[in-house]
Amino acid sequence: LRSARAGRPDPCSGCSSRRERSKQRKVKKRLTLAALLYLLFMTGELIGGYVANSLAIMTDALHMLTDLSGIILTLLALWLSAKSPTKRFTFGFHRLEVLSAIISVLLVYILMAFLLYEAVQRTIHMDYEINGDIMLITAAVGVAVNLIMGFLLNQSGHLHSHSHSHPHSHVPQPNSPNTAQGSSHGHSSLAVRAAFVHALGDLVQSIGVLVAAYIIRFKPEYKIADPICTYVFSILVVFTTIRILCDTGVIILEGVPRHLNVDRIKEDLMKIEDVYSIEDLNVWSLTAGKTTAIVHLQLVPGSSSKWEDVQSKARQLLLNTFGMYKCSVQLQSYKQEMSKTCASCQSSSA
Repeated sequence: LRSARAGRPDPCSGCSSRRERSKQRKVKKRLTLAALLYLLFMTGELIGGYVANSLAIMTDALHMLTDLSGIILTLLALWLSAKSPTKRFTFGFHRLEVLSAIISVLLVYILMAFLLYEAVQRTIHMDYEINGDIMLITAAVGVAVNLIMGFLLNQSGHLHSHSHSHPHSHVPQPNSPNTAQGSSHGHSSLAVRAAFVHALGDLVQSIGVLVAAYIIRFKPEYKIADPICTYVFSILVVFTTIRILCDTGVIILEGVPRHLNVDRIKEDLMKIEDVYSIEDLNVWSLTAGKTTAIVHLQLVPGSSSKWEDVQSKARQLLLNTFGMYKCSVQLQSYKQEMSKTCASCQSSSA
């Protein structure tokens, strides 16, 4: 009845579930392949770094071990997030993905502290020798492998798809046919983004190691280039992980996602026929790309019989136009506004 009155059915939950499962399968395949590549090359780097006595290569291998741990955590989180909600966890396990992203980034920071300590020790004492040939070969292979990783994990084409046509605003336009798609798929999962950031950090470090290996191979007296790679890597890691930490912080604090504007949502809800006022609106994210909304609307006087039409239109607006993952629309008939101050407060103020 509600669908017939609105003239347009609500989004099919079956279709949404199939799309979600298809996207999850693609993510799992990418991460599984990345984990295998990390494992194989990490073993090769450990051997090459040990033979070459290169701190840069050994720490790069240690960083890959951290990345591998992060990907395993991500796959575990994706598996758990696909499970049905329970009586205790009624929203499901989506935020396990956020936890895995935080753990993964924190592991990188712990590693960064270790790298800096070792680099400082080598810079001070300079009591080490490096096999430039083996270091150069291992670093060249590392650059190639990390390029493959970057292409495998890169989803930058989807990260900001909602903002290409509006460079100064992240507010979705309700009249655009692509708005819902941009909102629902415009943010790849934080876990995949974390894995891509790790791959980017690996690539930058591998390039630095390659440059250092080239210098050490032909100018052994400049072996200080080995710890310098660590200094540069540490700075880049901070800049590449700040965005992920900010996004996870917003999700944990249940803030409004950066691509949505609450005022714009209210304006569009007020444009629905027979809506008198918006009593309450809450918007937050279960995880990246899964935004939830609860709205409480008051109908205009004498329109209580049209509540199904209003509810269906409000759901269509939130789900299709603004790309909400879930929404709840509560309606009430018109009530004349009354004073919100109780009699006790009124008497005390008098």
